[in-house]
Amino acid sequence: MIRLGAPLAALALILDQLTKWLARDNLWDPPIRVEVLGFLDLVPVENRGISFGLLQSEGGLGVWLISAFALIVAAGLGFWLYRTRRKWPALALGLIIGGALGNVIDRLRLGWVIDFIDFHVNTWHWPAFNIADAAITVGVGMLLIDGLFGTAKKPK
Repeated sequence: MIRLGAPLAALALILDQLTKWLARDNLWDPPIRVEVLGFLDLVPVENRGISFGLLQSEGGLGVWLISAFALIVAAGLGFWLYRTRRKWPALALGLIIGGALGNVIDRLRLGWVIDFIDFHVNTWHWPAFNIADAAITVGVGMLLIDGLFGTAKKPK
């Protein structure tokens, strides 16, 4: 299944980095908000934390700790991907690995993660995110679905 999950991880990583490059090139200097749909804008956000801006870190040590943790998790998920024998979890793991690596690249290169997608309803805004975050979220959702409804044999 690594032949299924690894290319998906690479695709998620490439799409993430490409869209972040386009966003940074077009939204940051000067900072602008682009209205795409009534509920979707593109905005420049420098995320110095993790998961929707939690645990904000201004210092270099935080960047390295968060990055190291993400790399360890990605390696563990890579081992899981190597051992899995089913397509659905392999796809899910590929998405999560690709997304995690996309955000690590930003963190190590810039010291923060590029977020630019803003969903909102009237004045309520979901925290800005990027393609890596979306890939991670979809991958985790797939693993949850697999855990609840998957056909893998359960231990007796």
